Amino acid sequence: MRYTYRVLLLLLMIAQFQFSFAQLKHAIIGNVTDDKTGETLIGASVKLTGSSTAIAMTNSYGFYAVSAPGGDYDISVSFIGYKTITRHLVLSKDMHLDFSLESGNQLNEVIVSGDKSDENVSSPQMGMQKMKTIEINNLPMLLGERDVMKALQLLPGIKLAGEGNSGFYIRGGAADQNLILLDEAPVYNASHLLGFFSTFNSDAIKDVTVYKEGMPAQYGGRLAAVLDIKMNDGNRKKNTIEGGIGLISSRLKVEGPIVKDKGSFMISARRTYLDAFFKLSPNPSINKNTLYFYDLNAKANYRLDEKNTLFLSGYFGRDKLNLVKIFGFDWGNRTLTLRWNHLYSNRLFSNTSLIYSHYNYVIHNFMDDSNFEVNSSIRDFNLKQDFEYNISNKHKLKFGINGIHHTIAPGKMTATGSSSVNNVTYENRRGLELAAYVMDEWTAGEKLSFVYGLRLSSFSLLGPGNFKNYDHEGNITKITPYSSGEFVKSYVNPEPRFSANYRLNLNSAFKASYTRNTQNIHLMSNSTSTSPTDLYIMNSNNVKPEIADQVSAGYFRNFSEDQYELSAEVYYKWMQNQIEYRNGTDLREKDNVEADLLYGDGRAYGIELFLKKRFGKFNGWVGYTYSRTERQFDGLNGGKWFYAKQDRTHDISLVGIYKPGPRWTFSAVFVYNTGNAVTYPSGKYQINGKTVFYYTEKNAYRTPAYHRLDVSATLAGKPGRRFQSSWSFGIYNLYNRQNAFAINFKDDPDDASKTQVVRTTLFGIIPSATWNFKF
Repeated sequence: MRYTYRVLLLLLMIAQFQFSFAQLKHAIIGNVTDDKTGETLIGASVKLTGSSTAIAMTNSYGFYAVSAPGGDYDISVSFIGYKTITRHLVLSKDMHLDFSLESGNQLNEVIVSGDKSDENVSSPQMGMQKMKTIEINNLPMLLGERDVMKALQLLPGIKLAGEGNSGFYIRGGAADQNLILLDEAPVYNASHLLGFFSTFNSDAIKDVTVYKEGMPAQYGGRLAAVLDIKMNDGNRKKNTIEGGIGLISSRLKVEGPIVKDKGSFMISARRTYLDAFFKLSPNPSINKNTLYFYDLNAKANYRLDEKNTLFLSGYFGRDKLNLVKIFGFDWGNRTLTLRWNHLYSNRLFSNTSLIYSHYNYVIHNFMDDSNFEVNSSIRDFNLKQDFEYNISNKHKLKFGINGIHHTIAPGKMTATGSSSVNNVTYENRRGLELAAYVMDEWTAGEKLSFVYGLRLSSFSLLGPGNFKNYDHEGNITKITPYSSGEFVKSYVNPEPRFSANYRLNLNSAFKASYTRNTQNIHLMSNSTSTSPTDLYIMNSNNVKPEIADQVSAGYFRNFSEDQYELSAEVYYKWMQNQIEYRNGTDLREKDNVEADLLYGDGRAYGIELFLKKRFGKFNGWVGYTYSRTERQFDGLNGGKWFYAKQDRTHDISLVGIYKPGPRWTFSAVFVYNTGNAVTYPSGKYQINGKTVFYYTEKNAYRTPAYHRLDVSATLAGKPGRRFQSSWSFGIYNLYNRQNAFAINFKDDPDDASKTQVVRTTLFGIIPSATWNFKF
């Protein structure tokens, strides 16, 4: 602990030392926005040239700060897809300059990147990739529904959790080890329709950033990666309406100014209507079924003055599925974020956030012999305070604090009707997660730059409740009651972060990084999608924080005037305190889930290759990942290392987008990956006339390889009209590949000594059509 605090103190001393020199310069600050909508632009470049040169990038709120000695300068502001603005100025004092950029779109190009053209080479940040809505909209998707999560899975190192599933695995991490943020609010289940679609409506989204490694110190609480999604602020210039009507869903977005150029709002809604088709059937077993989802994104902002802006955003989504006399699902997310951006000085920018997040689900089983209902939920109240302090053009300091109060209702199982299932109630658990961080973005010279920092996180388990201790066999050794608010158990972990970039020349760079992450909230699941056995648990007397250390290195290069981007990254990650169920665990039988948990280690390593063509009429990319992900538990697989369920040896994505003119856009996606690691029976025997399969090595087999080809075409209406429309046509799984969703074993009905293997598939070839409009 003393070492941790010394590092924090050292970083702050560096900031104070640099500040004395920064006072000799003048600062230019402001915001960069879209000329037509007033939306802030994230990652725009602001370059100052004259007696000295300085470059800055706009942050997540469109704010920039750059400083230089007094004198004559040209200031240029650029963002790919927009026309560059250049102005001449005499810098003799601190200045506030806002810029509005006009959309360019010369040559009718499809822009595959919205970043500064050489940021992948110049930035010291490793493992970060961005995806803009323009490229998401051009990709073919299942049933024509544009999906952020599915689009991200086309990038190297990000793996699809399974057919019909919106979850994803990043560099050996499980699906729950990814921190998913929507306007800073954590989203615990980012899926709709049993995982076929994600909760994120692309109409409402402005920016998508994923960190696979070297995540900045302001992020924490998850082991593997961060997916940071920002919603549109709303049009500050005029009212607009846009939407789309598809085969299974429709969507509508309304936005406009609250006060022109000062505040705006955005409301975006989406709903499926499969249930309406069910009701048309004369069959009662079909017309009484329910299957739909809806979601609502809303946001408002108001600029009080040059130094203060308020934001209020929320997300509300729900899924309902009810198969008569069989099964029922009802789950949803709610988030609410209140933000205040404040400029304390020309160098100190502040963001204060109050965040609420709630996820809950209810599962019904209607089978006659085992009717039951399962309830579970997790609720967070979150306070964040972040600062950005621009010491100089060489040092940008970020620091802040974060506090989250968690309340988890792990599960309540209630028998219904004549069910033989036992009622089970798990005690609610409460926890307090605190963190403080400091980091510095340091440009040490023309060729060398760093991002380094430290996050100090703590987690405290709180009363009330009866808290149990278990031995290695799962037997209770102690039960201790605690009253409300009492501290039961606390954990403190330092999380150092370090990334470095060495520019080999103007077009290439070598990067390296080291990151430590901890996780205090854990999802216990035996499947890739939400099921009755899924439970959220938190650290306790028995469950320790998961810890992951990752090192990585990579080579990055741009060529042909930044038209092509190439990268190669290698990584190794080792993980502590991984959690698995004991073999044969049945959560319906008991209320002490921690008795059935095992704790072990993990490791993951691999190489990721990426080649992207960024501009021109034909664009796209090729991504390839070779990786291994393994786990080791004393109580599983004889204590030997085994492949984790998210292990995939090879993963390939090919993406092509072709725009021959101003109206037509054609695209195609091909994906291939090695089959999942699974446990198959090694034999079988009979007990009282029933077949029982027995298993030996865990995850020693593979499902068949997964691959498919998707194509799409979009026809835009004639440009220049107030009412704009387009048609999108697509074919999912063009050659009708029957990819395995599940593989089960059963006795051959003609010969019980033989075994049949049954493959279940979800999707064959699926055409789609969607009409989009905007006015």
